[in-house]
Amino acid sequence: MKEQHPPSWAQRFVAWYCKPSLVEDLMGDLHECFERNIQSVGPRRAKLIYIIDALKFFRSYTVRRSIFANLFMNPVMVGSYVKTSGRNILRNKLFSFINILGLAISMSVGLLLIAFLLDLHSYDRFNKNGERIYRITNILRSNGEENGRFASTSVKTGKLIREKVSGIEEVAIMRNNFSGDAKVGDNILPIKGFWAEPSLFKIFTFPMIAGNPETALKDPYSVVLTETAARKLFGHQAALGKTVRIDTLAYQVTGIMKDVPFFSHLRFEALVSLSTAEQVNKGDQLFGAWTNMWSGSVYILPSQHADIASIRRQLNAIAREENAGTTTASIQLELLPLYHIVVGESLHQSEGGPGNTGPHISPTLLWILAGLAIIVILSACFNYTNLSIARAMRRVKEIGLRKAIGAGNNQVRLQFLAEAVMISLIALLLSFLMFLLLRPILVNMAPEMQRMVKLNLTLSMVAAFIGFSVVVGIIAGFMPAVFFSKISPLNAFGNVSSIKIFKHLPIRRVLVVMQYTVTLIFITTTAVGYVQYKNILAFDLGFSTKNILNINMLDNKPDVMMKELSEIPGVTALSRSLITTGVGNAWGSSMKYKDSQDSVLVMTNHIDENYLALHHYQLIAGGNFIAHPATAQAVAEVIVNQQVLKRFNISTNNPEKAIGEQIMLNGHQMTIVGVMQDFHYGKVDNLIGPVAFTFWTPEDRTIISASIKSTDIHTTVARIAAAWKKIDPVHPFTAGFYDQAIADAYSEYSTMIKIIGFLSLLAISIASMGLFGMVVFTTETRLKEIGIRKVMGASIGHLIYLLSRGFLFLLSISAVIALPLTYLFFQNIVLPNFPYHTPVHVTELFAGLLAVLLIAVMMIGSQTWKAARSNPVVVLKGD
Repeated sequence: MKEQHPPSWAQRFVAWYCKPSLVEDLMGDLHECFERNIQSVGPRRAKLIYIIDALKFFRSYTVRRSIFANLFMNPVMVGSYVKTSGRNILRNKLFSFINILGLAISMSVGLLLIAFLLDLHSYDRFNKNGERIYRITNILRSNGEENGRFASTSVKTGKLIREKVSGIEEVAIMRNNFSGDAKVGDNILPIKGFWAEPSLFKIFTFPMIAGNPETALKDPYSVVLTETAARKLFGHQAALGKTVRIDTLAYQVTGIMKDVPFFSHLRFEALVSLSTAEQVNKGDQLFGAWTNMWSGSVYILPSQHADIASIRRQLNAIAREENAGTTTASIQLELLPLYHIVVGESLHQSEGGPGNTGPHISPTLLWILAGLAIIVILSACFNYTNLSIARAMRRVKEIGLRKAIGAGNNQVRLQFLAEAVMISLIALLLSFLMFLLLRPILVNMAPEMQRMVKLNLTLSMVAAFIGFSVVVGIIAGFMPAVFFSKISPLNAFGNVSSIKIFKHLPIRRVLVVMQYTVTLIFITTTAVGYVQYKNILAFDLGFSTKNILNINMLDNKPDVMMKELSEIPGVTALSRSLITTGVGNAWGSSMKYKDSQDSVLVMTNHIDENYLALHHYQLIAGGNFIAHPATAQAVAEVIVNQQVLKRFNISTNNPEKAIGEQIMLNGHQMTIVGVMQDFHYGKVDNLIGPVAFTFWTPEDRTIISASIKSTDIHTTVARIAAAWKKIDPVHPFTAGFYDQAIADAYSEYSTMIKIIGFLSLLAISIASMGLFGMVVFTTETRLKEIGIRKVMGASIGHLIYLLSRGFLFLLSISAVIALPLTYLFFQNIVLPNFPYHTPVHVTELFAGLLAVLLIAVMMIGSQTWKAARSNPVVVLKGD
């Protein structure tokens, strides 16, 4: 029979971790057990048992102390490392400066990322039961197709969960979009918040300063104010029990709570009892409907040891039961952990819905930012590796002498790691100053950043900075440490630069190619991304946005403002609408055609008779609205786009024949009076879908669009702002040009381009410094060769070509790798998300390459020109 042996890797594992005094006994015992198990359970199970035992004996009393720990715990040895490292840093000032500056620049990016991640990790952590809190989210389906994932849900959902789901300790139902003007005497304060239940204070940790959290939100017309809001309204007087009038209703202040922490996804100034909303909407049948999922949010606190899978099954049962009674759409309920709200899946919401109450960032974006930061940091580490190995010939004697007097490979490795960590810690001081300079730039880069992070220093942040610096030092010094530790004392005076990796390619060349490949990818990505972003802003949306000022009327009636605007010179046309299209806002309705059971969610807007002309929408059939109804119930006309005809096959997609056809919109019969050419209702990264316009009525909220034609637009806008102050001296003038609103809608892309562009600048700076150091070192080591060649008659041009051709060849290899990768990245990953994108042009790819080559040629040329002009007599005489 074949002789059986324990797994060799398991034996080596035991020998590696076990203390020398125990290894022989332990290995012997394991082998004896293995022999017995072969007889009793067979070879296969015996080997499995051997592996399990080998892992089981990995205990604190069997594991040997690390050689590295032994060496670092020796204060004499540590002092020797520090002294030697300090001498080498001072002896090689230029290379040390390049390494320190390069690491400092790259580490400043790492510090910003660490601070950013720590701030995001801080969200909602103040809640004592944060790990157990979940928000109910909705998945909306129509005709079997998913229409979106929503952060909101219905009020009825919360009540059904409270009645039917077991394993839940508390349920809190909230209603969004509470806002109004709070008045106390002469004090008027625009205030925003939620309708909520008393259970909110049992789920979230919002401490009360005054009032009873158990009853503060129980009775109708009761309000809880934050400390700041109460101070603004009542000054230093006690607010508890007093009355505050919000718009036309009087509310009693039943509680004062501490201000909501900055790192909370819920942000508000006031909480009004949900029973108030129920009384106000008593006659509205949709208020408590299962499908009215647009303005509510529900949070649950499961019991301490609840089965989350069981809760999900019960939620699915509720959804099946309720969906059976609906014909238009189905809703699926899901659980979203509290800590996954800010950093988690992007969810849709109605305007002003729960997704807008706090910041949000997708994990994918975080991974991208982290990956870019790591690439920049590795670029600086490559610099350190390149320059350290390039100086190998000058340090081999030191290494040979250390080994000759008894130093082992581990001690040599630790020496170089200690030197790298020391340089990294010095770089940390400089990078921290850069961090302080870059922090306000990052925070102010976009309005979302200001609402999302603070980047204030904390003790944990400082500890993370120091730990990060040590890790960067170890990464930077790892390859040089391994490289130098392999040098034999006998070959210490030989040519050690012949160590090669990657199929005999010199390591330095490989690192230079990798570094410049990354740099080229950065800069070409910035160039291509910027061109695509500009094309998005200039994209033909299908309607005009030039010199159109959109004014949010808030809760004011638009008639007086329209009259004021019509009298201002420069205002050439006015219109009213419910929302602003083309910037990501959405207002949906359910549409049916004839007797079909097929119901489709279409995007809608409520507009007046001037809207189409002011925005230059193209009507391809029919005309404008004929009737001007005063109430929503009286609206009976609709203007649709071509996609509506295609979706329902109305009149075989013939626009002329579609005029006069009847459709059902949210249960109301409508007559098609016009057909518009397709346009972008949403952003350009979405496909054009069915859209329907109905007539605006005074019941709708209002966006006034003012077309401005003036030689002095600033003065015209100032007059419009003055007109606003006449009709509403309390609320700020909320207006913006349409083109700017579109730019703001794509601000995430512009922010990303700015970040990548900034990282590109850092990457090319670090790579250029590394290349400069390599060129300096190469020219210094070849001065004798240059002198001999000049004596033999070589021209300066020939010498420059000779010295620079190797570097230019490496940059060419980087370009051959980087440009196709960038092109494929955009063509296959980025641009497919934009159905209406423009193709990537060759000029965009080569613009970055030319910039990098120009900087590289300047770096190489300056040093090679200096070396080529050196006096050969002085050079040869000095040797």
